[in-house]
Amino acid sequence: MKVLVTGGAGYIGTSLVQSLAALDKVTQVVVYDNLSRDNYNFFLNTDKKLTGDKVSFISGDILDSRKLKKALDGVDMVYHLAARVSTPFSDTDSHFFEQVNHWGTAELVYAIEESKTVKQLVFLSSTSVYGSSKEEVSEETIPNPRSFYSTSKLRGEEHVKRLFSKLNIQIIRCANVYGYSPAMRFDAVVNRFVFDAHVNNRISIHGSGKQHRAFIHVDKVANVLTQLLSKEVPSGVYNLSDRNLQVLDLRDVLKSMYPSMEFIYINQHLDLRELKVQANSLLTKYVDIPPTTLEEELQNFSERFSFKTTF
Repeated sequence: MKVLVTGGAGYIGTSLVQSLAALDKVTQVVVYDNLSRDNYNFFLNTDKKLTGDKVSFISGDILDSRKLKKALDGVDMVYHLAARVSTPFSDTDSHFFEQVNHWGTAELVYAIEESKTVKQLVFLSSTSVYGSSKEEVSEETIPNPRSFYSTSKLRGEEHVKRLFSKLNIQIIRCANVYGYSPAMRFDAVVNRFVFDAHVNNRISIHGSGKQHRAFIHVDKVANVLTQLLSKEVPSGVYNLSDRNLQVLDLRDVLKSMYPSMEFIYINQHLDLRELKVQANSLLTKYVDIPPTTLEEELQNFSERFSFKTTF
């Protein structure tokens, strides 16, 4: 089986490619990425070294329709991870989100429609399409995006849904991802907290810290996405979330790991937007999510640092 992973050199993509390449049934993994985030760690040896000739790389933009069509030659399955990701500045320029997440997805869908070999597409969307909610959301919840990022991801979903009658399609609305990956992101909230706790012995909490968010570890995301290659999962929209956490929950775990850690509040009077996602997603009927605790995951992350700063 030949698999194409757009955004395969990214934070989640690198872990996914490693997982796919380890499967006997996968004969080739084609990584399609423009390296816009300088994801050069993808090309370095890691603890899960890519061996053999299974993995190939194409430097290409998701808006390059001609190169996309060539990249799909002989491909059986596509994982679409390429995206302009959400950051604290995600509402400063809507153009980039529309171009990549919306129209980039449309270009991929057009190319797949012309392909004679692609049988399955997995699109990694985001639970942020639900907007804000005090109650736990599920796949039945009507999306209500509140940012340029989430709006662009929802528009991308609409293009993918056009293929429901033609291919096996899974739209995976993923919660906030955290944890160690060879291609690290330190702008994600949990990863930044662990870095600041380990290196600076201090974290900064914006708002009251009582706001909830849905989270899942990067290894679990890669594991579930890999299972979609072999499990019989009906076409549809699925949430992928492991746990709902308050910022205060993260603070408490980090405080137990780093007893002398300080924490300061910024605009503590503000109650920031929150979103909780039901853990019993429709997806859990078809795939397994390995059980781990937050403490285990953060401790494993901490052990990845080359040394500990002395305070």
